This record gives sequence, C-alpha cells and structure tokens, in this order.
Amino acid sequence: MYFYLPTKIYSEQNCVKKHGDEWASLGHRALIVTGKSSAGNGSLADVTDVLKERGVDYVVFDETEENPSIELVMRVRDLGVEEQVDFVIGIGGGSPMDAAKAIALMIAQKDKGAEFLYQKEPAAALPVVEVPTTCGTGSEATPYAILTIHEQRIKASLPHRVYPAFALLDGRYLMNLPKNILVNTAVDALGHYIESYINAQATAFSFMLCEYGMQGWSSVKNVLIGASLTLEECDTLLFSSTLAGMAISHTGTSLPHGLSYYFTYEKGVPHGKAVGYFLPGYLALAGPLLRKKVLGLIGFPDIQYFSAFLHNLIGPMEADDELVTKAVKGILANESKLRNVPYEVTEAKLYQICNMAY
Repeated sequence: MYFYLPTKIYSEQNCVKKHGDEWASLGHRALIVTGKSSAGNGSLADVTDVLKERGVDYVVFDETEENPSIELVMRVRDLGVEEQVDFVIGIGGGSPMDAAKAIALMIAQKDKGAEFLYQKEPAAALPVVEVPTTCGTGSEATPYAILTIHEQRIKASLPHRVYPAFALLDGRYLMNLPKNILVNTAVDALGHYIESYINAQATAFSFMLCEYGMQGWSSVKNVLIGASLTLEECDTLLFSSTLAGMAISHTGTSLPHGLSYYFTYEKGVPHGKAVGYFLPGYLALAGPLLRKKVLGLIGFPDIQYFSAFLHNLIGPMEADDELVTKAVKGILANESKLRNVPYEVTEAKLYQICNMAY
C-alpha cells in the first residue's frame, strides 16, 4: 500500500490569485503553455495578473495543438531555453497541461534530443503549475504526459514522471466551455474512474478516490445532456476530474484508453469521446460484482442503461474493420495497458469490447 501525490492542490474560486504568492515564487521567468481559449475564459488574465503584480517575467505560447506532438514539444522547448525560463505554467485541457510537463522536462534537459522523451532514464524537470479549464484529463494531479508520435501513428505516455508543483482548480473557467468539449472531457474523467477501479494495480486509496469521485460525477451526469451548467455543477465536474486524476496516478489507465489512441490518431475522434466508446465493453467483462459496484456508484441499474446513456451523449463508434483490427493487435502488444487489466485479455474479448461500441 502506498499513496504519493506531491502536487499541492487548491480547489476554490479565484484560487489562482488567492495563492499567487506561493506558486509565483517558483521562479523568476515563466513559460505559459496554453491555447487560444484561455484568453476568453479569464484563466490567462488571472495568471498573468499574478505574475505582473509580483514582478515575475513571462512569455506566452498560445498555439498548443490538440493532441500535442513531439515536434511541438521540442519547438517550444527551444523557445523556453532561448527565453531562459525557470518554470512552466500549463493552462487549459489535457493538451496544454501535458505539453507543459513534457516541455518542462526538455528545458531542464536542454542538451538532449527528442529521443530522450521516451527513454526510461531518471531526469529532473522544471517546476510546473497547472490550471485546468476542462473537466476530464486530470493532468493537474498526475505525473503523466501523453504525446502524439507521428512516426508510429499513435499517442503514448512518456516514461518520465513529472508531477506539477501546484494545481489550481476554479470552476469559473468551465462556465463558457463549448458543450461538446464539456461532454467529451467529462466522459474522459469517467473513463479514468472505471479504468482505475477495474485495475490490477488498485489499492484501498485508489478505491476510496474512485468511490467518492464517481458519486460526485453521477450527481451531475444528467446535466451533460441538458442545458448549460451552473457554477456549482462546474465546480463538481472539475473536482471530480481531479480526483480521477489522483486515482490513475496510482493505477494507470487500461484498455479503453489504449484502444482510444488509435481512433484519435486515425479518425481525429476527440480523446474523451474515443475513450467513452469502450467503457461499456470494458465494464461488461469485469465480472458481476465489480460491474454491479461501478454501475451503482455512477447511477445506472444495468450495463444496457449505461451503454444507452453514453450512446446518447457521444454517439456510437464509427470505424472500419481495418482500424478496429489495428487497435486490437496494438493493444495485445501493449504490455503497459495489459498489466493493468485484472482479467485475462484475449483477442476475442477485445473484439467484444469494440463490438459494444457500435
């Protein structure tokens, strides 16, 4: 049994400014890694206001792509080295937050080439601050960074572990989030819970996080189908996402995430939506006791109700047989995902999971 989470997490309105003295003291010049949306939801302004008030210089990179690539990380690493930054701030969803971790690693390893990203060698990174503005990735509370590897036509997590120094959670940043992004990221958080709970690496602590977090997620799941969310509902979804990140930081993810990467790369399916395709099938194979427990925690009477809910929310999977076969073969060769599955994985079972996505 172990529990390790060196990230200091603040979850409250205006926490970026309330705790500015702490996180802004990490360095003298910051690299802000974000996308265009942070200018519209107030998160970027809150961060830069804190830095200005405390005399901390900064440079902004706001062109983070969805599913950031190795090439983007190396390009922004060169910017950070040139600007002589000494800490990195990620603002946004999983893409800028994951990119911020990888960039912080490579700035600290400025003499290394891109191949170092996937070498299993202990290495330090610059301090990282994460400000999530979606409710799915949980990257603010994990050591993981997932990048697109174009040469292999896949996404993969770095072997390096980069925990943020601070995570600053403010539900206000979700208030104007486009509905499709809200839905896709919320489904990603649910995937984290299900894959962490049904996991060979699960512990009493990860179960505790999942059980509490799934109940919170369930309490607001129906508003994902309806109209806009209240601030309280946004706070609940964001907090739930972070708890899910805390859970997978101890267990890792499993088959739905592994399968999803092929559909995201080849078909451009948003990450959370792609994960959602495979959750009913993964849950169906978990065994009656685990399945009943999870369904009860997320508020569904049976697997059919759950599958219908997801289909209504994200739609059924659209894929050709060739891609499904590629994903199945890829997972069978993916030891990092297979070892997290608490039941035997066969080719037939993987096809069964995929068939339930249609």
